[in-house]
Amino acid sequence: MSDGQSAESMASAAGQQLVRKRNYEPIRPEWHAPWRMMRVISGHIGWVRSLAVEPGNKWFASGSVDRTIKVWDLASGTLKLTLTGHISPVRGLAVSARHPYLFSCGEDKQVKCWDLETNKVVRQYHGHLSGVYALALHPVLDLLVTGGRDSVVRVWDIRTKQQVHVLSGHKSTISSVQCQEADPQVISGSMDSTVRLWDLAAGKSMTTLTHHKKSVRALALHPTEFGFASGSSDSIKQWRCPKGEFVQNFEPKNDTGSGGAIVNSLAVNSDGVLFAGADNGTMRFHDWKSGHCFQEAETIVQPGSLDSEAGIFCSTFDRTGFRLITGEADKTIKIWKEDDEATQDSHPIDFRPSLTRRRH
Repeated sequence: MSDGQSAESMASAAGQQLVRKRNYEPIRPEWHAPWRMMRVISGHIGWVRSLAVEPGNKWFASGSVDRTIKVWDLASGTLKLTLTGHISPVRGLAVSARHPYLFSCGEDKQVKCWDLETNKVVRQYHGHLSGVYALALHPVLDLLVTGGRDSVVRVWDIRTKQQVHVLSGHKSTISSVQCQEADPQVISGSMDSTVRLWDLAAGKSMTTLTHHKKSVRALALHPTEFGFASGSSDSIKQWRCPKGEFVQNFEPKNDTGSGGAIVNSLAVNSDGVLFAGADNGTMRFHDWKSGHCFQEAETIVQPGSLDSEAGIFCSTFDRTGFRLITGEADKTIKIWKEDDEATQDSHPIDFRPSLTRRRH
């Protein structure tokens, strides 16, 4: 073999290791109609801190700083029922799809199970050492997952009231927990600025995501895709399960707007709309696949409120995904829907992708 040939073969062998980096091409966002307010429901006399829609989509429950849980008719917005029993703000609510039960937790360290046929507390789960800030139900097992100021996630057997696991690892208050059918079955976000994915069978942490710089106040699971979003005051990030791989950031339209706002709540519907509500009343709607922010708005405070009472504490889509319910600092619950008259011509996509892409 001549020198020329050997040099050529060495170059080709070296070339096999070099792969040309493909240009970053941003995903084109899908068109979504803008959302507008449809109804304001007042009745609470304190901040509305938690919301839960029942599986049949007929009613929803709200928990407030006024220590009550109110049940509202979803179609008309009328009050059906008020449940009293907590002695501090109600911070978490969940309605079971498999039993006629409503679960609630509050800053009084109490986790309660309400029987919706008798409207009474039938079980209490004792064990948290401080306020309980978040609660989630397992979709297929009879398990309840709670997290709070004692910085552990507690997994309870609903029927026996026993603690199945105490998932420890976070260094600070747990502000949000989510539960799903497949591993990671429990996901928690904490004020220590990490998100942890837990192995429920072993009772251990599988993965810790340390990408956020500030406390993670909100988590939202995608209803159909195997992924979730986490929100803090520095960013909203999208993750892929089961490993917790980072997908992308949900950037605001303009960095001056709601960049520094603390995201208190996230919600995702099956249409691929991610909603983020912040503590200064700013609202952002993003396309899930591309991360494009297609609408930025500010909530409107109830007449007679201070402007500083514009703040969103909790949000959820109803079961259809066509209605968004938000719980706010002006003591109201607001229901939002997509604008029926909007078309692609009247509200075109303003898509100006940045050429650089943050990889974390």
